[in-house]
Amino acid sequence: MRILLTNDDGYHAPGLAALERIAATLSDDVWIVAPAEDQSGTSRSLTLTRPMRLRQFGERRFAVTGTPTDSVLMALGEVMKDARPDLILSGVNRGANLGEDVFYSGTVSAVMEGAMAGIRSIALSQRYPTQGVGDQVSFATAEAWGERVLRPLLDLDFAPRTLINVNFPPVAPDAVKGIRIARQGLRDYGRARFEKRADPRGYDYYWLALGRLPHRPGMNSDLDAIAADHIAVTPLQLDLTHDPSFVMLNEAYR
Repeated sequence: MRILLTNDDGYHAPGLAALERIAATLSDDVWIVAPAEDQSGTSRSLTLTRPMRLRQFGERRFAVTGTPTDSVLMALGEVMKDARPDLILSGVNRGANLGEDVFYSGTVSAVMEGAMAGIRSIALSQRYPTQGVGDQVSFATAEAWGERVLRPLLDLDFAPRTLINVNFPPVAPDAVKGIRIARQGLRDYGRARFEKRADPRGYDYYWLALGRLPHRPGMNSDLDAIAADHIAVTPLQLDLTHDPSFVMLNEAYR
């Protein structure tokens, strides 16, 4: 089985190294094509207004001066065009990708691109317990449970244009209570806040800060699963069409 690894935290991120160790338990044919720099929050953006560069760090190891989506496209269209992967893994992300996070996440967007190409694709993210932890995020839980989460998925036939989003809770490996299949959750809107500061010349600038908002529990969501110290495994689809609205819209245009 040929596996492609990517992420949105960048080629040198500790989470990618953790993912490589997880992938090594599944195959000895592992490739890395990841962004050269941190691309968190870039969603499914593409680099269209400047050239991209591809740097090789070793056998089957590449970095791209672009987004996670660029990296998967570069892997499929250039690096691995004659040896396409059987599986794409993205992560392990530094921080969770729960609820509406999937719309912003470069980690999830990378596997969306893989799903569009008809390749089995899975995103993995490690939630951490506090803000401002810098590089001290532990990926021990993701590493301890990674193979157990992934191996059962390898024999499944994914529906066309679907992907799996996996989130690990912020607890020690032996404190994980199990694996839960969960829906994508949704927090109440109003998560964004801005920190206003001034530069040395007196001009204002802003940092976008995303706070953790409460959600309505009891929906069997990924948010509920993580709050209960379970690993959340969530199937997602690329088709965003809201079928029930067809009737309403057809009536509106009669």
